[in-house]
Amino acid sequence: ILLFIIMHFSIDYMHKEPGFHRFFFILSLFASAMLLLVLSANAAGTFFGWEIAGLCSYLLIAFAYNRPVATTNATRVFVTNRIGDAGFILGTGLSYAWADSINWNTLTAASTELTTSEATGISLCFAIAAFAKSAQLPFTPWLARAMEGPTPSSAVFYGAVMIHAGVYLVCLLEPVFEQAPFSMAVLAIVGCTTAIYSFIVGLTQTDVKSSLVFATSGQLGLMFLECGLGFWQLASWHLCAHAVVRGYLFLTAPSLLHHVHDNPVKPVAPAIAGLRWAYIASLQRFWLDQMADWTLVRPIRRLAHDLAYFDDHVVDRIMGAPAPAIRTISSLAQLEEKMIGARLDNEVDEFALGSGLAGKLTEWFAAIMHWFEGHFVLRGIGKNAVNYGRKLGRAANKFEQLILRPRYLVLFVFITLLVAF
Repeated sequence: ILLFIIMHFSIDYMHKEPGFHRFFFILSLFASAMLLLVLSANAAGTFFGWEIAGLCSYLLIAFAYNRPVATTNATRVFVTNRIGDAGFILGTGLSYAWADSINWNTLTAASTELTTSEATGISLCFAIAAFAKSAQLPFTPWLARAMEGPTPSSAVFYGAVMIHAGVYLVCLLEPVFEQAPFSMAVLAIVGCTTAIYSFIVGLTQTDVKSSLVFATSGQLGLMFLECGLGFWQLASWHLCAHAVVRGYLFLTAPSLLHHVHDNPVKPVAPAIAGLRWAYIASLQRFWLDQMADWTLVRPIRRLAHDLAYFDDHVVDRIMGAPAPAIRTISSLAQLEEKMIGARLDNEVDEFALGSGLAGKLTEWFAAIMHWFEGHFVLRGIGKNAVNYGRKLGRAANKFEQLILRPRYLVLFVFITLLVAF
């Protein structure tokens, strides 16, 4: 119902956008992904829908792909969610290893037979996936970056539907989590911390979308807190009610901005007006993005740079890089191009020249054999040796013609039978 309402709303809202048809194609694909995620009876089908929904999220965040900010934020969101996907895959593998099944009903039914450590391992892996998908700490900053997409996509992805997928996954695995007290405590702590973080950061937000984003993450934190405390039914009702209300708020935000003539200046919240350090921390969103850059992004980029340098200066020299001339696949192709009169990018004839360590070793071995042939083999053969070779060949031909005569063939057959018997 929510998807139908948002699609109907998007017809008038997006009719002037250049990517009108592309938007509805991605939104329809997302609808099928969410239905697969919810209706699938096993972890494999749920993960397939989980991934398609993430891909649709990436495509709609980068809807205005000509804007560098949109594509950068879309990439950041996509990479962040892959951490949660790793937890989902690991949880699926542990479920198959310890419960002999990835079917949700079988897994929940067998949860009482799992040891506490096994239930904790499975539930923590799925909890990481849920935290990443529902923007819980430390993954909360990606939700603000996702607001680069059109308003209808923000409503359906981060207000009404997809953002609640993590809570749905946790509720689906309720029996497994109840067998793991440590995982329940993690749910409660992360949810409570996220709710407090979102409340403090939301006090200094000056635009509607950012305010709604942190309100959403705070409510999701309360849902995880409810799950961690064992109030599963309350969390389910909270999820349904929040999806409806938050989707409505996202859809009506543009109309409100139009009537108040853009964003009004929001006064500083009295709660942090006198606390300068708290106000700065709230404005900077507790520096989570900067910490992620410092601890993950920059080291990985440096490692990638070092690996690229190693590949260019060591691996390529050992294995050999393709010939640069007209991008030939092999030296033989380069020779054929020269034979038909093609002009190459360089004047060096690279035919029969080795590339890489193996090619150079082969080239050196061929050069040594050529030198040996020229200095020892060919010099040891004179004119008389060639004549003797020809005479020997003629004699061999005469002998062959002789033994092919019928009488000699019968003689050879008789000798063969005599030896055999």
